[in-house]
Amino acid sequence: MATGIKDRVAILGMGCSRFGERWNASPEDLMVEAYGEALADAGVAPEQIDAAWFSTHMDDVGTGRGGTPLAIALRLPDIGVTRVENFCAGGSEAIRAAVYAVAAGACDIALAVGVEKLKDTGYGGLPVATVGTYIPQWYPNAVAPANFAQLAAAYRSRHRVDAALLKRAIAHVSVKSHANGARNPKAHLRNVITEDQVLKAPIIAEPLGLFDCCGVSDGAAAVIVTRPDLARALGKTDLVTFKALQVVASNGWEMQGSEWDGSYVHTARVAARRAYAEAGIADPRRDISMTEVHDCFSITELVTMEDLGLSEPGQAVRDVLDGVFDADGAVPCQIDGGLKCFGHPIGASGIRMLYEMYLQLLGRAGARQLPGPRIGLTHNLGGQPSQNVCSVSIVGLEGA
Repeated sequence: MATGIKDRVAILGMGCSRFGERWNASPEDLMVEAYGEALADAGVAPEQIDAAWFSTHMDDVGTGRGGTPLAIALRLPDIGVTRVENFCAGGSEAIRAAVYAVAAGACDIALAVGVEKLKDTGYGGLPVATVGTYIPQWYPNAVAPANFAQLAAAYRSRHRVDAALLKRAIAHVSVKSHANGARNPKAHLRNVITEDQVLKAPIIAEPLGLFDCCGVSDGAAAVIVTRPDLARALGKTDLVTFKALQVVASNGWEMQGSEWDGSYVHTARVAARRAYAEAGIADPRRDISMTEVHDCFSITELVTMEDLGLSEPGQAVRDVLDGVFDADGAVPCQIDGGLKCFGHPIGASGIRMLYEMYLQLLGRAGARQLPGPRIGLTHNLGGQPSQNVCSVSIVGLEGA
C-alpha cells in the first residue's frame, strides 16, 4: 500500500530569477538566472543531474514546446527533459514529477524549472491562448476576473456576509501582500498600498478592483531534488524535505448538478485533506507555520484559507481582518508578496512559491524572515472555481 513521499526526498538547491518587466531578458536568460542560483546552492555539477521537468504554459511566446528549450538553454548533459503543462499549476506539476522520480528510485538527482515571459505579449492579463474547441463551447465569454468575481458573490451569499465588510477584508489581503512584497528584492511590485487606495481603485469585475487582481510578469524558478541520504553525503546538514504532494483535477462534479454552490473550490478541499493525511498533520492551523497560496485574486486567497482548513467556514473574513494571516499573525500568508507582487508568469509560479518556503525554513529570507518556521504549505490553482487543477504541497525541516 502506498505511503506517500514524506521525508523521502529533500531539496538540494533552489533558484529564482527577479520577476518583473524583463524586456531585455529572453526566456533562456531567465532560466539560466534561476538555474545558476539553484546549481550553486546545490553544490553539484550539471553532469550529476539525471533528469529534468520543464513547466511553461504560453508555449508560443518565445519559449517553444517540448523539452528542448530547457535542455538547450541550460546545456543539460544529454538527459531526458519532459515539458509539463497543467494550467496555472504547471510549476507544481514539474516539482511533483521530479520528486516522484527520485522517490521511485528512477534517478538520484532531478531538476524542475518553470518559466514564462508574458510582458512581451502586450496583454494586461493573460494573453489569448489556443484553446481548441472545448473552452469556446462551454465558456465563450469567460474571463478570469469575472469567474472569480462570481466566487466572491457566491461566498457572500452562502455566508451572508455584508458586501462592504467583504470588500474591506479582500482589501486587507492586498494591503498585507504589498507590505510583504516591499521587502523582497525579487518581487515585481514593491510598493506599499493603503486600504483606502484599494477601496477607491477602479472596478475590474465587481467586487474586484484593480488592486484585487494580480498582474502578469516575466520570471523563472528552479529546484534540484535528491534523496536525504545523498544530500547528506554531498555535505548538506539542515535539510528541507517534502512531506506531501497532492494534485486534484476537476472531474465535472462541480457542474453536473446543484450540490456545489460556487462558494469554495472543491478540488482545494480534497487536495488539502489528502496532503494533511500524507504529511501527518492533524490540526493545520496549529501545525502549519506559513503558506504561499494562489492569490490570482484577493477573494481567492480569502476563500482558500477556509478550503485549507486554516479558517472555519464563514470565518475567513474575520480572521483576515484580525491579522491572522499577516506577517506577524498566527499563520503568515504570502510572505514573499505572493502573485499579487510577483505577478503570474504561469509556468514559474508554483516553483516560486516553494522557493520562499525553502528560504524561510533555512533562515535565509532576510528582511522578511519569520521566527522559526518548521512547516510550510504551497497552494497552486490552475483554471477557475468550476473547473480547475489544484496542487497542495507541504515541505518542512527534516523530522518536523
